[in-house]
Amino acid sequence: MAVRPVIVQGLAVALTLIAIAFALDMPSRLGLYIYTEQVLAAALGVGLGLVFLIERRGSDGTERAVQGQLADWVLAALGLGISLYVSFRYVDLIGRAMSASADVVAIAAILFLLVLEGLRRVVGWALVLVVMGIAGYGLVGHLVPGSLQTRHVAPEQLLTYVAFDANGMLGLTLNVAVTVVVAFVLFGQILMRAGGAEFFNDISLAALGRRRGGAAKISILASALFGTISGVVVSNIVATGVVTIRLMTRSGYRPAMAAAVEAVASTGGQIAPPVMGAVAFLMADFLQVPYAEIALAAVIPAALYYLALYFQVDLEAAASGIAPLPDDEIPSAGRTLRRGGIFILPFVVMVGALFWLGQRPETAALWATGAALICGVVFGYGGQRIALRAIWQSLVETGFAMTDILMISAAAGFIIGVLNVTGLGFAGTFALAEIGQGNLLLLLVLTAVASLVLGMGMPTVAVYLLLAVLLAPPLVEAGVSPIAAHFFIFYLGMMSMVTPPIAIGAFFAAALAKAPPMQTSLVAMRLGWTAYIVPFLFVVSPPLLMQGNATEILMAAGAATGGVYAVSAALAGWFGGRIDGIRRVLLAVSGALLLPLPLGGLPLAAAHGLGLGMLALLWFLRRMPPAMPQPVQPVQPEQEP
Repeated sequence: MAVRPVIVQGLAVALTLIAIAFALDMPSRLGLYIYTEQVLAAALGVGLGLVFLIERRGSDGTERAVQGQLADWVLAALGLGISLYVSFRYVDLIGRAMSASADVVAIAAILFLLVLEGLRRVVGWALVLVVMGIAGYGLVGHLVPGSLQTRHVAPEQLLTYVAFDANGMLGLTLNVAVTVVVAFVLFGQILMRAGGAEFFNDISLAALGRRRGGAAKISILASALFGTISGVVVSNIVATGVVTIRLMTRSGYRPAMAAAVEAVASTGGQIAPPVMGAVAFLMADFLQVPYAEIALAAVIPAALYYLALYFQVDLEAAASGIAPLPDDEIPSAGRTLRRGGIFILPFVVMVGALFWLGQRPETAALWATGAALICGVVFGYGGQRIALRAIWQSLVETGFAMTDILMISAAAGFIIGVLNVTGLGFAGTFALAEIGQGNLLLLLVLTAVASLVLGMGMPTVAVYLLLAVLLAPPLVEAGVSPIAAHFFIFYLGMMSMVTPPIAIGAFFAAALAKAPPMQTSLVAMRLGWTAYIVPFLFVVSPPLLMQGNATEILMAAGAATGGVYAVSAALAGWFGGRIDGIRRVLLAVSGALLLPLPLGGLPLAAAHGLGLGMLALLWFLRRMPPAMPQPVQPVQPEQEP
């Protein structure tokens, strides 16, 4: 093996092992009492070493070593070296940070520039410009009159604060990335290579393959199962889409439809409990509430999202006459469970560790990883056990996958530091709150648009981190409950994966299906319509987030389910048979009336009753047999006199 790939793989494995050791609290177990920031600086250094030496290429989205470019090796060495220096000399540096001595400022400036360049390489210029814009505003904001005026901070003090303070780059966002996120990424890698991904795909085939449009329903279930632990939409699309997209196109779905189903289902995996692509644990930390409360709150919104997708692919299958899969392509459920049912054990271990034993999320994920590894070594799937090389590759791919998240987490830390030290966070919150004063809908719409724009092209964790820092506080200030505000920005941010112009999830699925990218994105928006609407419902209907008594929760969930079905049927043009024109409009209106939307002075119960009445009338009219046409009497020729 070439020297360069060995070095790069070694760095990737080192990053993964540092994170595992930190998550398991190994330094203190070995009698080494060090600051958390020292570990984070070391992990960031390895991440910087990696980010300059890898590139994305290939249809599978994997990352490989760059063959050449001396400048990349210089930047990698500089990033690794300066971060390790910060790690070893952290106590001295933090003691001299606010005095802004020349060497401390120089180190902070170099680190800042290296992180920006790493960020540019993983997500492009958009987020780099956001960071630079916020940092620039932090420098001149004291000159701005009005509500957006900030506190004056000297440039050198701003640099040292955001680089070294625990409220800046080496703070919460990087901490969670190095502990919780790494553990769950590793779990997904081990589970996939142990045979778990293949098992979940086969069990989805067995469960849904015999239903009409079964191929699309398999995609929904398989992507939901795998997506909730993967944390990366594109990885989810690759893991399941290479099989499910082919099944869908073969069974009769148009390529754009097949790609859109996979993209929407894979995106939905990130918002589905219990893991939510590791965001559930981040959200619990931000809100300072138990993890179980976050996971429970996510149940109804995720169910509505997948119900809408399921309804639409089912109705599309009915309208297009798409049959179930052939029997010879559907594995036996019993045989599949006998061969791979053991892979349910890692999830049992994870849930048990979290809910019953009260372990930290990263510890529970590592326990589940151990269980998945044992399953793969002892049992495997279909008799094929995980190999030692596959374990090494899991460590390597985890390190590679973490480079994006580390760069974005560090950038989010910079943003948090600027917001804190300059007071810009308070000023921005106050300004947006002023916009929303007396007009909450306007504030929500502006926040939704900003979430879609800022979330484009970023991994799940990064989307949430950025939006939680920038956009959630103004919503809370305007009176939105904190949990509703965070779910609001997270849902809209995730939908950037299928929303033009940078619908990376939809475009990647379109490439697999050989479908037009923009058409795929537009179809995906239709299939995932609930994720654009339901977040607004969180604000006005807390029971949808399990906030309320059992009766309120059941009524809200039931009515919303009926509304989702009616609107989905209107979009598909099928309601017990093909419908069009005015009936589709009436069906959509009846569905909207069943959703818990504020409708002026109309009481919610009356709106629901009207919606149900319209649905019943439409169903009755649809089921009525058509009137028999009257026979046309032939025209008798006139008799001549």
